Amino acid sequence: MITPQSDGRLVRIAVFFDGGYFNEVSRYYKYHHPRGARISVDGIQDFVRQQVALIEKEDDTHCQIVESHYFRGRFSAEAAEAAGRLKDQAAFDDVLIRAGIVQHYLPVVQNVRTGRPQERAVDVWLSLEAYDLAIHQRCDVLALIACDGAYVPLVRKLHGAGTRTMLLAWDFSYEFQSPAGREVLRETRTAQPLIEVCTYPVMMTALIDDRSRKGDPLIDAIFV
Repeated sequence: MITPQSDGRLVRIAVFFDGGYFNEVSRYYKYHHPRGARISVDGIQDFVRQQVALIEKEDDTHCQIVESHYFRGRFSAEAAEAAGRLKDQAAFDDVLIRAGIVQHYLPVVQNVRTGRPQERAVDVWLSLEAYDLAIHQRCDVLALIACDGAYVPLVRKLHGAGTRTMLLAWDFSYEFQSPAGREVLRETRTAQPLIEVCTYPVMMTALIDDRSRKGDPLIDAIFV
């Protein structure tokens, strides 16, 4: 049923995942949160659609995801197989395909200083694709699952092109044991300038932990 404020227009939504960040959030809920479950890409997309409908005062049938993109650094098949991750990597590809999400991968490179694998230029590629979509007016609202302040210029450009932005933001911390046996604190926080610049910032940590929404099917559906 269309609300009285609605004009019945179609609100076209695009969803852009920074895959490294999304994976960190998902691992937190699986291994360090009472939920004990990973984040569902289908659940996130439906949540975005419902939130846009609520904020823009439109019927949810008039708020539809028209494009969805996932960006991440990726190990080669040989490296993934050597690390025992090849099957998991392929299984997650299947999840994205079933959800209708376009995959964008860049090779993971070795950090010359630390010797550890490192993602590079994912934010640049995501920004280019998102801006291209906006200037060709293929969406009204772009939902961003990211935390890095490097996306602030992108958001400003999207606004200049007439595209509204929604940010799904998580702030959390947890302790884990390093290979050396030490307790290490890991903290993930969304850059404040990114929160402030987006049209519709949604603080997911507080929303998920809100006791008044315990048993809310929309929140529960976020998890696998």
